[in-house]
Amino acid sequence: MFFIALSITAQDIDLTSFASGFNKPVNIQHAGDNRLFIVEQNGVIKILNADATTNTTPFLDINSQVSSSGNEQGLLGLAFHPNYITNGFFFVNYTNNSGNTVISRFTVSTDPSIADINSQEILLTIAQPYSNHNGGSIVFGPDGYLYIGMGDGGSGGDPDNYAQNTTSLLGKILRINIDNGLPYTIPTDNPFVSDTNITDEIWAIGVRNPWKFSFDSLQGDVWIADVGQYDYEEINHTLNGMSGLNYGWRCYESNYAYQTSGCQNTSNYTFPNAEYSHTGGESYRCSITGGYVYRGSLYPDLYGLYFFADYCSDEIGTVDPSNSYTIAYNTPSIGSSFVSFGVDNNKELYIAGLNSGTIYKIIDTTLSIDDFSFSNAITISPNPAKDIVLIQSKTFSTTMRKIEVFTILGKKVRTITIENLNTYQLHLETLSQGLYFVKIIANNNAVAVKKLLIQ
Repeated sequence: MFFIALSITAQDIDLTSFASGFNKPVNIQHAGDNRLFIVEQNGVIKILNADATTNTTPFLDINSQVSSSGNEQGLLGLAFHPNYITNGFFFVNYTNNSGNTVISRFTVSTDPSIADINSQEILLTIAQPYSNHNGGSIVFGPDGYLYIGMGDGGSGGDPDNYAQNTTSLLGKILRINIDNGLPYTIPTDNPFVSDTNITDEIWAIGVRNPWKFSFDSLQGDVWIADVGQYDYEEINHTLNGMSGLNYGWRCYESNYAYQTSGCQNTSNYTFPNAEYSHTGGESYRCSITGGYVYRGSLYPDLYGLYFFADYCSDEIGTVDPSNSYTIAYNTPSIGSSFVSFGVDNNKELYIAGLNSGTIYKIIDTTLSIDDFSFSNAITISPNPAKDIVLIQSKTFSTTMRKIEVFTILGKKVRTITIENLNTYQLHLETLSQGLYFVKIIANNNAVAVKKLLIQ
């Protein structure tokens, strides 16, 4: 367990390593309980439990059906049916051994920890002309329909203009009804059902590679992070109920003309609410990873912010829709290659590192990195402990004025204000067994954070 400090203007966030040992994790989902389901690119889904243990038997293993030979291929998406608890249905998005996108449905077995491998029903197969830009996200909207993010088919610059071709499913967000017979039906209020020139499944047009989109769990709005071509990454915030929009690719990369031959007037396109560049001094950025609007209860300072990351710089950013969609960044922490965010059943945020194979939990600065000189002067004994621990500062000039205790997930469970003491006895009777973090604040505001195991 370790922390990475991330500075974000008005507030700070930290990452704490929650679980590791995964093989290229690309998606994090929950099924309405306290488990997390970790999707590995090679075709395996594993269950990560609330105590940070991982089941030895995979929930699903379709490695033999999945091609992950290309960097952007593989098992990419997972969505649990809104009524999963009663019907056991879940849906996946993967590239098959022919390199094409497959959307299929599986059913959980009688064992809630293992899927029925023989239950697969293929709903949709979409031909892919190239190995990259496969999109991958599948998400249930608040309307109960399944939304599918499709990249423009790949290569570079959308050479066949699939994103603006309204008879192609590439470069689009699709919307289908999976509750009215197999393989699926078209929702009657899909925006183009009455237009014979546009394929019925299409909900939105003109995306390049929407590598992660999500619905705000409070407002129902859609947040789409679309990977740019050369210079710009974009974030589109679409209000609940809006559909039939054209986000402009390949005519425009973000707000800037890219290939406008044959394109319409700019009034026909929806331009992003936020963007960032990877040119000049920001050339270490390369590809956006979309996340979620934070709606958890542990960290009020983060509430309402949209989280995203950049794959190359390992920066985690936020967008504040209440402040003109202002973007703020953390300090880069090279090495993880963040490719997916996730939320748990309590709406708390996680993020996956493709290269590190680690799932991190996002917390705020209540567990920030400590002051090492003060930390070295602090002792906690005994540790592990049962009833009482003695917290001591070995430097007489640096006394303790406040002690805070947090659970492993960052929830504060105890605050003690003391009168500049060098020694304090902390009683543990009301705390359950497990790992905690004890934050000690000194009279000079130095901070030490210590692990404490209660047995």
